[in-house]
Amino acid sequence: MAVTSLTLVASGCAPRQPFYFFEDGDLSHYVGAIQKLEYPDSDQPPLDEAAGAVEPLTLSNPSFDNIWELSLEEAIRTSLENGKVLRNLGGRFASFGGPRPQTGEPAVSLLTAPGQTPTIYDPAITETEPFRGVEAALALFDAQLTSSLTWERINRPQNFQQTVGFVFPQNLKGDTGNWSTGISKRTATGATWGFANSTLYDNNNVRSREVPSTWTTNYDFSFNQPLLQGAGVTYNRIAGPDPFDNLYGRPLFRGVLLARINADISLADFEAGVRNLISDTEQSYWELYFAYRNLEARKAGRDSSLEAWRKVHALYVEQSRGGEADKEAQAREQYFFFRSEVEQALTDVYRCENRLRYMMGISASDGRLIRPADEPTTARISFDWQQSLVEALSRSAELRKQKWVIKERELELVAAKNLILPRLDMVGRYRFLGMGQELINQNYNPYESNTVDPLRGTDAYSTLFSGRFQEWQAGAQFQMPLGFRRELATVRHFQLQLARERARLQDEELEASHALVEAVRNVDTNFALAQTNFNRRVAAERQVEAVQAAYDANTVTLDQLLDAQRRRAEAESSYYRSLVDYNRSISQLHFRKGSLLEYNGVFLAEGPWPGKAYFDAHRRARQRDASLYLDYRHSRPGVFSRGAISQNFAELGADAPAQQLPARDPATRPESVPANAPAAPGTKPEPTAPELLPTPSA
Repeated sequence: MAVTSLTLVASGCAPRQPFYFFEDGDLSHYVGAIQKLEYPDSDQPPLDEAAGAVEPLTLSNPSFDNIWELSLEEAIRTSLENGKVLRNLGGRFASFGGPRPQTGEPAVSLLTAPGQTPTIYDPAITETEPFRGVEAALALFDAQLTSSLTWERINRPQNFQQTVGFVFPQNLKGDTGNWSTGISKRTATGATWGFANSTLYDNNNVRSREVPSTWTTNYDFSFNQPLLQGAGVTYNRIAGPDPFDNLYGRPLFRGVLLARINADISLADFEAGVRNLISDTEQSYWELYFAYRNLEARKAGRDSSLEAWRKVHALYVEQSRGGEADKEAQAREQYFFFRSEVEQALTDVYRCENRLRYMMGISASDGRLIRPADEPTTARISFDWQQSLVEALSRSAELRKQKWVIKERELELVAAKNLILPRLDMVGRYRFLGMGQELINQNYNPYESNTVDPLRGTDAYSTLFSGRFQEWQAGAQFQMPLGFRRELATVRHFQLQLARERARLQDEELEASHALVEAVRNVDTNFALAQTNFNRRVAAERQVEAVQAAYDANTVTLDQLLDAQRRRAEAESSYYRSLVDYNRSISQLHFRKGSLLEYNGVFLAEGPWPGKAYFDAHRRARQRDASLYLDYRHSRPGVFSRGAISQNFAELGADAPAQQLPARDPATRPESVPANAPAAPGTKPEPTAPELLPTPSA
């Protein structure tokens, strides 16, 4: 005992590996980790636009092959053509300057949750979903064909005395076969109709039998019609044939109407995704336009400051008046300030161009530099407030989606109230039965008068068709829980869900009205700022000319000239900033009132189906036309859709055209300053341009 204790103490409590006699030490099959980072065996090649991207444009690599003069219409068309995934910026490019938000507006648009970017496949996926899709819901009412065939050999000892063995054998031997085939159909009223056939073969050594083997066949016609709970077209089209989850016993409504609503919700999400794609594309387009204009303004300031520095530097070298060291350093600082501004503006051009390329779904860099070809509008656009408010509350995809959710909750509440009713079903069955020594015997005549024995020499089908054996059953089944605790809780649950969705709709409508107010305010504010900044731009240009003349006459100091040049560059940039913001605010206003797709000439329509689908649909339409009309009367479900939405609001006579308004006092406006079209970096700007009609300065 002492030796054993010492052994345990010496070995300790550490685990020990077992000993094996035939172990060779090769553990190459041993894997020391459960999970590893592995690459899937997939043949999916990378996207050509992604894999074929060339070296990006940077300050150290500014070279490109040619300029791509791109119109806004072409940009939107390219985005839609490449938009299998309906992209949105959504903070994706926030690290390098996403679209500049308007005051009180979100950065880009109404965004989807991370990882839930809509695609063009989503509506079709929802339509074909195997559990809650429209086709899956309709399939619950399809006829079901079932069939089974079994054969069994019997060899079983029996607990009978040997003295009665002449009747009941001690060793039961025989064969049995069973073939069952049936078809059942669930109707929209909740009834279940069935037609089934069962054929049984029985052969054993029981001596009390008339014949050793018999065939039995029967045909059953059955039905089950709910009268209270589960009855009615409305309930069955909402809840479906089996409204309860088999796992938890909770209501799991998945009828045709709810499947249809899910498809409509998916279409609303798709429309919102297309709208966001177009909105972000247009925002990116005008941001790129401003980036070019801002670059030209900074380049003009850089060139003027460089000229001033050269003049002061020449005087500084000659030690002449006006070439003092402090003035030369001040002019040099001004030049490098504008040079840094040009470098930053050039980088912004590359970034905005890359962002527009992403929204268009093309390669990040392909040797071309995109330059907007369209000019922003300078006309004053007037929107009728009441009309805009009506459009915002009726055309918004988000509000329409929420209304579909409310309709879904209303239908679920109707189905839940049906569960409060007791379960009362009317059932019935009628059976034709036949039995004989054989299954089919053409020589047997069941109508002969000498036929007394119903089994010997007979066949099952002849007995069946003779009509001698018929059975029927009729009855009612009743079931009712005492207290209806679960059913009442279910109704209350769906009532609360309906109240919650209605509250969400009201909050979304309130948010839509506030967002529309801010959008209208932005349109008016940015137009006024564009006019004011135009006057500021003209005044700054004249100030530079006047100060330059005074400086040449030695009546002002250098710092005044440099300050005037800086103010001119800032005024130029501010004017185009406000002009671009004005055009972006117009787009945002259309976004808020739900007319952005129509504003950009985009209309949604269902794509083509396979030819077989049109053939089947036409055949079903002809069948319905040739059938007899059945009036469902009170059991017919009510209308829950108001029909297709109008994508062209002007057809309703409610859309007033935009108005181009003159300036408040054209006679007193200052001289117009021609606007310069965006120029590629390193090239001279090209003249254009409709100009904004300015108002006189206050």
